[in-house]
Order: sequence, then C-alpha cells, then structure tokens
Amino acid sequence: MKIYTVYILLCSDKSYYTGITSDLNGRLESHQNGKEKDSYTYSRRPVELVYHCEFTDPMMAITFEKRIKKWSRLKKEALIQSAYEKLPQLAKKKFEG
Repeated sequence: MKIYTVYILLCSDKSYYTGITSDLNGRLESHQNGKEKDSYTYSRRPVELVYHCEFTDPMMAITFEKRIKKWSRLKKEALIQSAYEKLPQLAKKKFEG
C-alpha cells in the first residue's frame, strides 16, 4: 500500500511551505539540497520539517494539502502544535463593522 504524506516545512525566512509526497525522506532531501531552483524553498533554505501526516488515499491527501495552503499562519501553527481545539475558531472570519 502506497503512503502519501502531507507536510509543512518551516523555511529560514520563517514562512511555511506545504507539500505532498509519497517519499518524505527523498522530498526533504530535495528541499534541503536545492535540487529544484524554481522551488519556493530554494532561496529559503535550510528548511525544517514541522508537521506531517500520512494518507493511504491520494485524493484525501491532495484535498488536505490544498486546504492547508489556504489557511492563515495562525491556523497552520495551531495544527503544527496539535492544538486541534483552536482550529474551528481560527476558521471563522472576523468582520469589523
């Protein structure tokens, strides 16, 4: 059974990069070594793996990765810190009127 991993990297400029792979160790090595010069992480190395989760269904992994990419920095940090109880609150938009 193939495993798909959704991961978040903390870049040297303190930004986050979210990706998906079926070879986490190989992908991390690729990010660290700058194998892809057009990659977001190329000029933001070194990177640090701060979160990952595994899926057996590739469509579920892709859906989760796309969802995380739209999240705010605070919501990503709650996920990274396993503060799952904060996620619903951080999903709500605050409108000032």
